Order: sequence, then structure tokens, then C-alpha cells
Amino acid sequence: MPRKLLNIELGRVSAEEYRALPESGLAVVLDNVRSAHNVGSAFRSSDAFKVDRVLLCGITAVPPSAEIHKSALGAELSVPFAHFDDTLDAVRELKAAGYTVVSVEQTVGSVKLDEFAPAPGGRYAFIFGNEVDGVRQDVVDASDFALEIPQYGTKHSLNVSVSVGIVLWAATHPSK
Repeated sequence: MPRKLLNIELGRVSAEEYRALPESGLAVVLDNVRSAHNVGSAFRSSDAFKVDRVLLCGITAVPPSAEIHKSALGAELSVPFAHFDDTLDAVRELKAAGYTVVSVEQTVGSVKLDEFAPAPGGRYAFIFGNEVDGVRQDVVDASDFALEIPQYGTKHSLNVSVSVGIVLWAATHPSK
């Protein structure tokens, strides 16, 4: 039976070492995410997949926050972040910085995640929306395209923090 690794065997980098690593070309945008626990979870996944920065928009909670810290486990200290009152301002800044802006949303003509192949060396900003309303329509309209996680059950929705992990995994492990 395999033995679980101890924390000291995992080869984790410090927050300072994380920030000194080469950029991944990935950004996460949270568009009016209500739950601070979802925000913390998004930070934790962002840290795991070496996201360059997290942009917190609108009503999305901002560190420092005990609720964010509880689910982020300190990842909010390693992943750089910024707050924007309006998600469209974040989209404009990302586009000016050369990012392809991608709304993670179910839309007419959305690209299915299993058909998405990020361009080598490309920069992608993935926008994740509010737990009830999803990504705002004007933000979807301002995006370069929409990316949809195929689902086969009866609900056709996932928790936003789960969606962050799935999309970041796919973006860092392209199958095509």
C-alpha cells in the first residue's frame, strides 16, 4: 500500500518563491462572487495551478478576510490580486495586457472545455461568475469567447469554485 507523503516531502515553495516563479500566462477573474469561501477556494486552486493574478470584481470579497483565509489556507498571500469595482474595467485592463479573455459560461456558440486547446505561450484570463446569475451578459459580450464545461446530469451547473479548478486543470494540461 502506498504511503501518504508528509508535508515536508511535497517540495512546496514559499509565497516569496511563488511570486518569483515565471509567469504562467493565466489569470482568474471573479465577477461578483458572493461567497467568501468560494473566493478562498478560487485562490487555493489559483495557487495550485500557478495563476499569475486573481482579479476580484464588484461585490466579490477581498483579502484580508477570515472567511477567505479559511478556505484559501494562505493562498491569498501568494497569489497577487487586485479589486475592480466593475468587471468590465478588469476586462479592458486584461485585453490591454494581451490576454485572451474567456467567460466560463453556458452560451450560444460556447467552446466546450474538451475542445479547448490553449495556444502555446498564450495568455488567458478566465472569468467566473456569480453563484446564481453567472457571468454578467455585458462581460460575456466583451469577452473573446465563452468556454463551457460539458455536464451530463440534471443540474447543468457547478459550484463556481469547482469550475475554477476544472478550467485551470484543463488550461494547464491541454489534451490537444
